Amino acid sequence: KCAHLRLACQTDPKPCYTSKLWWCGIILLGLGEVGNFTAYGFAPAALVAPLGCVSVIGSAFISGLFLKETMRAADILGGTLAVAGTYLLVTFTPNVPQEITAKKVQNYLVSWPFVIYAIIEIITFCILLYFYKRKAVKHIVVLLMLVALLASLTVIAVKAVAGMITHSVKGKMQLAYPVFYIMCILMAATCAFQVK
Repeated sequence: KCAHLRLACQTDPKPCYTSKLWWCGIILLGLGEVGNFTAYGFAPAALVAPLGCVSVIGSAFISGLFLKETMRAADILGGTLAVAGTYLLVTFTPNVPQEITAKKVQNYLVSWPFVIYAIIEIITFCILLYFYKRKAVKHIVVLLMLVALLASLTVIAVKAVAGMITHSVKGKMQLAYPVFYIMCILMAATCAFQVK
């Protein structure tokens, strides 16, 4: 954002990709996401996913510090609740290491709890999408719920892919199973639709 603001202030604005600051930010963002993906291979998803909100809080702090953006009471309250929730999840999540193999992922995908979860999620997503597209309900809660539903599938797919890659690196090849590629496609698709 700093790079965009600097470029916008110029009399002859250039594209953002010509800025070294912008490229530095993109590279750091990419490295952070690679680290986040790697964390899913070694830690439970219940630990890794909530820690993502720490980056949002860090961004809010940095934007106030460097970009002189104002912090509202709602921002402070939201940040405090996010930190408290993350603390509770990290503190009370059972630390049971679980190796994710292709066979386990296949078994989880056809188990009744996941099938019921997937059906409820798809129905809820379709209802929200109907209200958003057809009824023009553009409320922020509808958008956030649509993204959150997709994000839950992204977390499942990332955990499966990262776990299978980790298991393969340890010597037990998991990349030959079709479920690995199915989860890669699910991961990429849900990420793309969240951005859209």
